[in-house]
Amino acid sequence: MLVAPSILSADFGRLNEEIQAICDGGCDLVHVDVMDGHFVPNLTIGPVVVSSVAKIATKPLDIHLMVQNNTFFVELFAPLKPKYISFHIEEEKHPHRLIQKIRDYGISPAIVLNPHTPPEAIEYLLEDLDMVLLMSVNPGFGGQKFIPSVLEKAKKLKELINKRNPNCLIEVDGGVGDKNIHLLKDAGVDVVVAGNYVFTNASYENAIKSLQI
Repeated sequence: MLVAPSILSADFGRLNEEIQAICDGGCDLVHVDVMDGHFVPNLTIGPVVVSSVAKIATKPLDIHLMVQNNTFFVELFAPLKPKYISFHIEEEKHPHRLIQKIRDYGISPAIVLNPHTPPEAIEYLLEDLDMVLLMSVNPGFGGQKFIPSVLEKAKKLKELINKRNPNCLIEVDGGVGDKNIHLLKDAGVDVVVAGNYVFTNASYENAIKSLQI
């Protein structure tokens, strides 16, 4: 299991130290939540701050766009050369075109599904994707409780992936911790995003290792 701590839960007054700590603690990716105040009722960070994160991080960035006008934001963040850029299928009218745009930048494209969106909604996009992110909370804020139905959803998605593109990863974001990590693993999940669980732990390294099963 790969672990991508979400810096949404970090202490932004000590962001430099927080990024160094999770990278030194053995995380696999650094998850960056970009919210525009329109697609979700929250605002987070833009490319100026993420540029600083990219300079500090020794692990690849995993940028999750929770925005309207996805193309505009892809163009803003692509110069930072993250490993992944993910966008919400609920907000995109031309997903094939945007997937190709992301890939043309040399970045791995990913699509995000909100809790109510079925995996079948992206079945015919799977061959073009490197990852699918399943939200296990409603997007917008950290610290929410895990929605258990995502486990069944992950299993269904895994079946579709095995048919269409076995190299595509499944990522889950929201309410992840040591209490449900084995269930997620059994459901076929490859990557977990963990915010509160990591950043409220006395040892970031111990928290990250407890999820790398």
